[in-house]
Amino acid sequence: MKKNFTTAMNSFVIAVLLLAPVIRAAELKPEAVQRWNEYVAMVDERNQAHLARGNSFLASDDFPGQMTKLHDGEIIVTPADKRIPLKACSGLIHDWVGAAFIPNATIADVLSIIRNHERYVEFYQPNVVMSRTLRKTELEDHFSMIMMNKTVVAKTALDADYKTTYVAVDEHRWYSISESTRIQEIAEYGTPAQHILPENRGTGLIWRLHTVTRFEEKDGGVYIELEAVALSRDIPNAFRWMVEPIVRRVSRSSLATSLQKTESAVFAGSRIVSQDRRTCVTAKDCQYKTAPVANSEFALAGGN
Repeated sequence: MKKNFTTAMNSFVIAVLLLAPVIRAAELKPEAVQRWNEYVAMVDERNQAHLARGNSFLASDDFPGQMTKLHDGEIIVTPADKRIPLKACSGLIHDWVGAAFIPNATIADVLSIIRNHERYVEFYQPNVVMSRTLRKTELEDHFSMIMMNKTVVAKTALDADYKTTYVAVDEHRWYSISESTRIQEIAEYGTPAQHILPENRGTGLIWRLHTVTRFEEKDGGVYIELEAVALSRDIPNAFRWMVEPIVRRVSRSSLATSLQKTESAVFAGSRIVSQDRRTCVTAKDCQYKTAPVANSEFALAGGN
């Protein structure tokens, strides 16, 4: 139904923007693009395997007790492979998976939030500073978004266009595939010297983004599983020991936070009341409680 579950986009941008103070200018190499294309094809094949008759639609179904944890309010985030990030010539491939459950919601409730691009600034503040729909059909979205991590010293932002395709498997199961169609860095963002760089040039914070999301409505709510894949430049050897653990930690926490913000937006927009997670009289009065984030062995089939 939608692969570009933008929570995933948010998470990778936030995580990789942390590299800005230690990375110099770079240029995307054709060899890295080839490795990226091969990896994305593998991710899409893995998703298709979940759609095959007789297989579990949600990867969480393959792990004993995981669906119960999600239903009880845990958000589970983990790298799709123990080797993440993977070397890709002069680049790195980041691949993280997040899963959550939104109680008392329908797929329509969730879609109404994630396809409302004009309100991303509200839903995913403070990292989304601009978002707008370019064009939209019944099952396809094209939109533009500017993101930055305002805690980073370097004034760097990412201006990007995305395409998301939504597929209804049946009444209660959807998936989406989203990909960046343009990514450009904005240097000195928010200053008089602000300027946009050519595509595939700059610090290489993020060269490419690809996201696969599956939605299943059951057990009184909606389960969401998303796999977010990003291509960035390689981390300089002198900083790898310091930066890689930060990227892994921030990737996990920011993906979880984005899922939480999506859940909160769904509840506020639909005026749904969930007694076990929040108490609401109206959407405005809804008091959100942060769900625990589990560091489990969850991975997509073949992921580790």
